[in-house]
Amino acid sequence: MTAPERLRALLAEPGLVVMPAVWDGLSAKLAAEAGFKTAFLSGSCVAASRLGGPDLDLVSFGEMFDSFNMVHGAAPETLVLADGDHGYGNAMNVQRTVRAYGRAGAAAVLIEDKITPRALTAAGKPCLPREEARMKIRAAVEAAKDSGILVLARTDCRPTQGIDEAVARIEMYVEEGADILFLDSPADEGEVRRAIEAAGDLPSFAVLSPGAPRATPSQQEAARLGFKIGTFPTGMLSPAIAGMQAGLAALAAGRSEAEEALSPPALRETLGYDLYDSQAKPFIVPS
Repeated sequence: MTAPERLRALLAEPGLVVMPAVWDGLSAKLAAEAGFKTAFLSGSCVAASRLGGPDLDLVSFGEMFDSFNMVHGAAPETLVLADGDHGYGNAMNVQRTVRAYGRAGAAAVLIEDKITPRALTAAGKPCLPREEARMKIRAAVEAAKDSGILVLARTDCRPTQGIDEAVARIEMYVEEGADILFLDSPADEGEVRRAIEAAGDLPSFAVLSPGAPRATPSQQEAARLGFKIGTFPTGMLSPAIAGMQAGLAALAAGRSEAEEALSPPALRETLGYDLYDSQAKPFIVPS
């Protein structure tokens, strides 16, 4: 089965799909070893790791695609939902983005309706007119036929244009053939229910990391509401930052490592030194 076929089968199973957000080979490998079958290649995590800053539309398609190849190479069996952002241009750019991820082995790709470049502020996401947003999703669905990659259609218009417009866009994306639907920034449980109802029988996606100004149910509440996929952009990123800060604080205090650090044998095992040796053994030239 292809990656998109495997993801379709997984989404047909009961229960919430918990999807860690990853950004490089190590984060993908750790998620796979922890037993997660899926992962979200998160634009915010890639921006944090590559730029050391927030996700404000500064990461290019080339950087995201390079990050996908690192993730896919380190965890080839993981079903990756790639953040295609706004498609990096118009409808034709969307098609190029979708086809590239499909050829490379992604299971699904996210396309959203925000305007880019955004206004020079970190607040708010102005969105495209409805019919222009429709054409982006139509282009994505058409391009997805080449590989079977699933299209996740996201609307960001709730904060700027209201819940009625956001629900209308979800209904429109369903009409255009999107496979997964995503209302960003619902205000409360009532708006969540409206969006899930608008998606019909198709799976709904949610960001469940705490801290943002949106309704953020727990995993159990998300499943009860009808979400099918929950992703956690800060789930690994925030502890990773905390761990690096702890390591730096230990060095600054004159110690060799933080108390939370892995032991040297555990670190070597995690990174796969013994696995490398076993895989390389058949190719060693005899003395």
